[in-house]
Amino acid sequence: MINIRPGRSSATAPLPRHTPLPTQAEEPVLDVVVPVFNEEKDLEPNVRRLHAHLRDTFPYPFRITVADNASTDATPGIAARLADELPEVISLRLPEKGRGRALRAAWSASPAPVLAYLDVDLSTGLAALLPLVAPLISGHSDLAIGTRLAPGARVVRGPKREVISRCYNVLLRCTLAVGFSDAQCGFKAVRREAAERLLPLVRDGEWFFDTELLVLAERAGLRIHEVPVDWVDDPDSSVDILATALADLRGIARMRRTLARRRPRTGRVPA
Repeated sequence: MINIRPGRSSATAPLPRHTPLPTQAEEPVLDVVVPVFNEEKDLEPNVRRLHAHLRDTFPYPFRITVADNASTDATPGIAARLADELPEVISLRLPEKGRGRALRAAWSASPAPVLAYLDVDLSTGLAALLPLVAPLISGHSDLAIGTRLAPGARVVRGPKREVISRCYNVLLRCTLAVGFSDAQCGFKAVRREAAERLLPLVRDGEWFFDTELLVLAERAGLRIHEVPVDWVDDPDSSVDILATALADLRGIARMRRTLARRRPRTGRVPA
């Protein structure tokens, strides 16, 4: 069972304690999932860049999982070729579109004790990757997120996306009383035991997946670590901002109803 407490449980609930993860084994300590849909242009150069960065800077065994969710272009073939050429890369082909579905499938199948994901366009600076996962490896935190809205972050993006992002996170604070600062930055990590508890509770399979995961984690009293990131907007992004925003609003409304129904009865959500 996961206890779901009203309000900002991260500030009031006892924080879980973990021992540091073993890092001497040959199996990957970290699995970085790259969810993709029709990314034949960016996939190969950016996965190779990520692989080189981890090979040169990450001190423990790692794996990169390219999670292709129903691409219709050359993306699946490129992912398979990268997996053949780079020993730390695997490819996962999924029949249905949706970033949340891709992350759920990849994380659920991974044996790594730390699970992460980042967007294939590498908008977030890779220098933040080790600071993101280090608190999870040490046992300090259960989840970690990149934030573009905290002091120390450096962000380059247009005014429209800036306003939408800030309004969305203000809305989350007002409606769901969250304590984290940036729900939708595509740069997150979670300890596997926390993922095993949370994933069965997350209903969304698309863009609201991140927010729902974080809200449930915070309500359960799990510790969320935030890392200010350097972030440069991808001008060629294919994300439909309006459709995504509407889906997020529906997700917020659903979570408010769900949490309101559960709170008066037992305060518990079955895992």
